[in-house]
Amino acid sequence: MSQNKASTRAAATDEFDYVIVGAGSAGCVLANRLTASGEYSVLLLEAGPKDRNIWIHVPLGYGKLFKEKTVNWMYQTEPEPGLDGRSVFQPRGKVLGGSSSINGLLYVRGQHEDYDRWRQQGNTGWGYDDVLPFFKKAENQQRGADAFHGVGGPLPVSDTRHPDPLSDAFIAAAVETGLPFNPDFNGASQEGVGLYQTTTRRGRRASTAVAYLRTAQRQGHLRVETEALAQRILFEGRRAVGIEYRQNGITRQARARREVLVSSGAYNSPQLLQLSGVGPAELLRQHGIDMVLDAPGVGHDLQDHMQVRMVMRCAQKITLNDIVNHPLRKTMMALRYAAFRTGPLTIAAGTAGAFFKTHARLATPDIQIHFLPFSTDKMGEALHSYSGFSASVCQLRPESRGSLRIKSADPSVPPEIRINYLATETDRTANVEGLKILRRMLHAPALKPFVVDEVEPGAAVVSDEALLAYCRQRGSTVYHPTSTCRMGNDPLAVVDQQLRVRGIEGLRVVDASIMPDLVSGNTNAPVIMIAEKAAEMILRDAR
Repeated sequence: MSQNKASTRAAATDEFDYVIVGAGSAGCVLANRLTASGEYSVLLLEAGPKDRNIWIHVPLGYGKLFKEKTVNWMYQTEPEPGLDGRSVFQPRGKVLGGSSSINGLLYVRGQHEDYDRWRQQGNTGWGYDDVLPFFKKAENQQRGADAFHGVGGPLPVSDTRHPDPLSDAFIAAAVETGLPFNPDFNGASQEGVGLYQTTTRRGRRASTAVAYLRTAQRQGHLRVETEALAQRILFEGRRAVGIEYRQNGITRQARARREVLVSSGAYNSPQLLQLSGVGPAELLRQHGIDMVLDAPGVGHDLQDHMQVRMVMRCAQKITLNDIVNHPLRKTMMALRYAAFRTGPLTIAAGTAGAFFKTHARLATPDIQIHFLPFSTDKMGEALHSYSGFSASVCQLRPESRGSLRIKSADPSVPPEIRINYLATETDRTANVEGLKILRRMLHAPALKPFVVDEVEPGAAVVSDEALLAYCRQRGSTVYHPTSTCRMGNDPLAVVDQQLRVRGIEGLRVVDASIMPDLVSGNTNAPVIMIAEKAAEMILRDAR
C-alpha cells in the first residue's frame, strides 16, 4: 500500500467514559463538570484549532472574526424568500470555545416566562425555578450574589469598562419615551432600558474555553483533540458506542463506555445525527446513509433571531467610527487597552439595550434593542467614514421556523440552512412596529444633541409597507440558531427532558439545538445553563 493511502487508514481505537463532540459553549462546560471528580475520563473533540488568535481575547475583536475562516464555519443560508431572496451569512465558532470565542459577549438569559413556557409544554424540570440554580452555579457576578445571581462560578459576568456618552444618551432617550430604566435585564423583570453585562474578566473575553476548559485541562482525566472533524456516531444496534473522526488526514475512532454527548450547536449537531443515520428516512435514503432511526424531527424547527438596524449620523466626533478612522486616536485606543484593559476595545456587540412590547396586549417584551456607538454596512466590515451610531430591532419570539438538512454524506460539505425569516404576519408586524418605536427613541430629546440625521432607513421610509420592505432588504441574523434537536414529548421532538435522543441509548444532545423554542434574549448564557444542568443529570445517571 502506498504511503499516502496508509496515512488515511483508521488509527487504533481509544476508549473513554464520555466522548463529547464540540468544544463550544456547552462542550467546554460538560468537559469541566464531568472530569471534576476524577472518576471519569473524557475525550473532547473540536473541529477547529486552539483559541490562539489574539482577536478572540479582545472583546471588540469579534469584528475581526466574522469572516475569519480559521475559526469560523462561515455558513450561508439558502436564498430567503422573506428577505428578497438574499442568502444570509451565518458565522459559527470553529475553535476551542466555539461561538463563545467569536460572539458579541452579551450576557442575557431571556425571560422567566420562556422557561415556564418550556415546562408548560411538558418539559418537566425546565421551568424558571428549575433552571435558575444552574444560571447561578455558572456565574461569577461582578455585582455580587442576590436572589437572581451567583458568585464563585467559572463564568465571569461584568459591567462595562468603557463609559460612553452615546449609550447614556440612548438610555435617557428611551426613558423619555416611557420605558423604565432597568439596571438588570437578568433580574426580576427584563422590561426596560439599561446597560448590558458581558462575559468578560478585567477587559478580556471569557469564552467557555477560558472559563471552563482551562481548569479542566489542569485537572487531568480530559483529553482535548483539535482539528478533529467528527464523521459519524458509531452504533451497535440502537446504542451509541463512540465517534469516528478525521484528524490530520487520518480517520480515528474513540469508544464511549458510558455516553456520547453531541454539543456541536444548532447546525452541526443535527448534521452529525443525520450523517450517522439518525434523521428523516427520506433524507438518509437520498444520500445513501444506512438508517439507524427514522427521526423526522432532526433538523426540523430551526429558529433564529433576526435584526434590522437603524443608522444615525452623529453630530459629534465621539463614535468608534471617528477613532478607527483617525490614525492617532486608533493608536491611543490600542495603547489604552494594552495598558489598562479599558476603552473602546472592550465594547461588546451592544453597549446599551432595551426590551419593550410592541402592543399593550402582550404579557412580556417582544423586542430587544442592541445599541452601538458605531455604524457599518455589515458587521465585520469597515466602519463608515462618517461619525455614526446604530441600533437594531430584534423580535424575541419569532413564529417562523425553518430546517437544516445535509446536502451530502460527506461531513465536510456545509448543510442546507433554511430559516424562513418573516414567514408569518406576527413576525412581519413585530419588526415594523419595533422600528417605529426605536425611531421614536433615536429622535427623542436626549439624543438630539448627537443626531444630524437618520441615514437608514431614512426619513422618507415611513409607511408600514416601506418599513417592511426595508426589513426585507436589510434584515439579517443576530446569530442565535436553535431548536433543530428540539426537546419535547411530541413525535417530532428529538430529545427527552434528560436530553437523551429518543429511541437511542447512550446518546445525548446538549446545546442550543435542544431548546423547544427561542428564548427572549441572547443564547450563550442559556446554553451554558443547559450544559450545567445536563452535566448534573449525566453524573446522576452514572451513579
